[in-house]
Amino acid sequence: MEISVLLGTITKNSRKTEMFKFIIKRLGRYVVLLFMATSMTFFMASWFMHPRSNYESRTPRPPQPSIERSLNNANLNDHTNIFVRYWRWLTGVVTRWDWGMTPDGQRVNTIMAPRIVASTELVTLATILSILVGVSLGVYTALRQYSWKDNFWTGLASVLMCIPTPVIAILLIFFFININTMSGKTIFYVTGLSSYTGDNPFFWFLDFCQHIFIPTLVLTIVGSVGYHISQRTYLMDEINSDYVRTARMKGLTRNQAIRRHALRASFIPTAVSIAFSIAGVFTGATLTESMFGIEGMGKYFVTALAKNDIYGTVAYMAFGGVTTLVGALLADIVAALLDPRIKMS
Repeated sequence: MEISVLLGTITKNSRKTEMFKFIIKRLGRYVVLLFMATSMTFFMASWFMHPRSNYESRTPRPPQPSIERSLNNANLNDHTNIFVRYWRWLTGVVTRWDWGMTPDGQRVNTIMAPRIVASTELVTLATILSILVGVSLGVYTALRQYSWKDNFWTGLASVLMCIPTPVIAILLIFFFININTMSGKTIFYVTGLSSYTGDNPFFWFLDFCQHIFIPTLVLTIVGSVGYHISQRTYLMDEINSDYVRTARMKGLTRNQAIRRHALRASFIPTAVSIAFSIAGVFTGATLTESMFGIEGMGKYFVTALAKNDIYGTVAYMAFGGVTTLVGALLADIVAALLDPRIKMS
C-alpha cells in the first residue's frame, strides 16, 4: 500500500516537472516566433503602406519641409533607410514599450489601450455564452441522435452557419428597433458601448447592458453554432468507439459509459478550439464592431490599414500573435490534462 502511494506521488511529481519544462520550452520558441513574425510585419507594412500620401493628399497641401518634419518625428519617413527606422522602432519597444506613432502624430499605445478594453467587454461575455450554449447543445443532440430534437437543432445550426454575420446582425437590429418603436422608448441601443455620462454605477451598468445586448447576441449565435456542430460530431464519434462498447459490456449503462468515457474524450478537441478563441476575445470582432460602431481592436485594425498606420498595424498583429500563442500553449496544456496518454515531452 505504501509503495503504491509512493509510486503515485513520484508519477505526479514527474508529470509536473515535465509540464514545467514543456511550458518553458514552448515559451522560448514562442518568443522567437513572435519576434520574427512582428519584424516581418514591420517590413511588409513599411513596403506596402505609404504614410507620406496622408500629407500629400491634403487640401491645401502642406509645405514640403513640414511634411518631412512630421514624417521624421513619427519615424515614418520613407527617405530614411528602412533598417534605421526598424532599429529606432525596436529600441523604443524594448526599452520604453513605445510602439510608435501614427501618421497624424498620435501614440499607438494611447490609441490601443481603450480599444483592447472595448473588445474585451464586447467579446468576453459572448465567448462564454457561445461555449456554454454550443457545447451543451452539441452534447444534447448527440445523445438524441436522429430524433426530431436532434434534427431541429442541427438543422437550425446548419442554416445559421450559412448566413453571414452581417446579415444576422442586420436582422436582429431591425427586430429590436421594432421593439423600441412598439414600446415607445429606447430599450436597446444599436451603436457604441455606452452613452451614460453620470456617476451612478447602477445606471451606467444598465446603459452598458442596453448597448451590448444586440452585439453580444450576434456573436453568441455565430460562435455557438460552430461549437454545437463540432461537439456533436466529436461525441458521436466517441459514442460508437470500441472502448465505450467495452464499458457497456462490463455493466455500465449507456449514459454512464458516455459520461465517464466518451464525453471526456470528445471534449479534448473542443477544449483546444476554446483555448484558441482567447485571441478573438482581445483582438475583437471586426465586422460586429464596425456594424455597431464600437471602437474596438477589430475596427482599429481596419482603420489602421486604411490610414497607412504602419506602427498601429504592427502593434495589432503583435498583440494578436501574443494572444494566439497563449491560446496555443493553453490548448496543449488542456489536452494533456484531459488525456493522460499525451506526453508533454
